[in-house]
Amino acid sequence: MIEKIKEHIAEVEAFSAATKEEVEAFRIKYLGKKGLLTGFYAELKNVPKEEKKEFGQVVNTLKNAAQQKVDSLKSALASTEDSQGVYGDLTRPGEPVMLGSRHPVSIVKNKIVDIFSRIGFNVSEGPEIEDDWHNFTALNLPEYHPARDMQDTFFIQTDPDVLLRTHTSSVQVRYMENNKPPIRTISPGRVYRNEAISARSHCFFHQVEGLYVDKGVSFADLKQTLQYFTTEMFGKSKIRLRPSYFPFTEPSAEVDVYWGLETETDYKMTKGTGWLEIMGCGMVDPNVLSNCGIDPEIYSGFAFGMGIDRVALLLHQIPDIRMLSENDIRFLEQFRSSL
Repeated sequence: MIEKIKEHIAEVEAFSAATKEEVEAFRIKYLGKKGLLTGFYAELKNVPKEEKKEFGQVVNTLKNAAQQKVDSLKSALASTEDSQGVYGDLTRPGEPVMLGSRHPVSIVKNKIVDIFSRIGFNVSEGPEIEDDWHNFTALNLPEYHPARDMQDTFFIQTDPDVLLRTHTSSVQVRYMENNKPPIRTISPGRVYRNEAISARSHCFFHQVEGLYVDKGVSFADLKQTLQYFTTEMFGKSKIRLRPSYFPFTEPSAEVDVYWGLETETDYKMTKGTGWLEIMGCGMVDPNVLSNCGIDPEIYSGFAFGMGIDRVALLLHQIPDIRMLSENDIRFLEQFRSSL
C-alpha cells in the first residue's frame, strides 16, 4: 500500500493542467470528500501497528503535495487570465479610438491666425484681468469720456482701477509699449462685458484684433489687408467700408462683406441686403501712439477687430451663441472632422 501511495506522489508532482476544469478534477480526485486521500486515511485502521507511522507520513506527504500542486496551478492560471484581461486577444482587430474635436471657436481662431501669419502678422497675448490704463486711458478713453459707456465693464470691487478687459486692444497697448515699429501683430483672446445673455450676445466672448504700425502706413494698406482676409476666410472678395466711430482710431469704419442672397439663410443673416457686417477698423489715433511711446510724426498704423464667436456662428450656421459655452457633447461632436 505504501508503494502505491508513493506512486501517487510521483503522479501528483508530474501533473500539469491548462484549464481550471482540469485543476478542479485533480483536486476532487485527491482532496475531495470521496477522493483517494479520504480512502487512504480510512485504510489507516487496517494497517499493522508497526507500519502505521510510516503509512501516516506517506499519506500526509501525498496530501501536502496535492494541495501545493492545486494552489500553484490555480495561481498560474489566474496570472494568465489577468494578462489576457490587460492585452486581450492580440489577433483581434483593434477597437476604434474615439477622437476628440476642436471647439468651433478654436477652429475659427486658428484659421484667422493662419491667414494673417502668411502676411507677416505674429500673435500677441495679454492678461484678461487688466488695469484702467491699458484697457481705457491709453486707448484715448480718459476718465469720464462718454465713449466708456459704449462698453459695460466688469470692475473688481476691491480696486476700481482693476477690471476684466472689454477688448483685446489692451494687448496691443502692451505690445506697443514693449516693441518698436515696425509692428505687425494680431491679439486673439477672451473678453468680458456686462451684457444680458441671449441667443445673440453673451457676457464673455472671443475677439481677435490686429495692429500694423510702420512708416507710411495708409488707409489703402488697411483696405487691401482686409480684402485679402475676407477672400481667404469667407471666399468673398467684395467688401465695403462704412464710416463709423471708435475712440482709438481716426478715421474709423465698419467692414461689410457681400455675402449674397442665394438661400433663405442668406436673407435672414443679411436682413435681405446681401451685406454682412464682420468687423470694425480704422487708422490708429495719434494720441494712442503717443501714449504707447511711439512718435506719431514718424509712424502711422491701422487696427481692426472682430468677434471670433460671431464668425463661428456665421461659418457653421450656429443659431445660438450660448451653445458655444454649454459644453454639450452632442453639439461639439459635430466638429470632430474639423481641423
